[in-house]
Amino acid sequence: MAVPKRRVSRTRRDKRRTHWKASKPAISVCPNCYQPKLPHRVCKYCGYYNGKQVVEVEE
Repeated sequence: MAVPKRRVSRTRRDKRRTHWKASKPAISVCPNCYQPKLPHRVCKYCGYYNGKQVVEVEE
């Protein structure tokens, strides 16, 4: 089994981790009610998806 010969320094470890970043979620606008929503999901404000009402929204 492979075992590291030396301890990895903080600098080397952190250089490897520089690209591990959380990205902001993409936000689109609902074409029906113009509220922000996540792409490829039903709008939680009006219940529309792809130009059709698919969920009844209670207000």
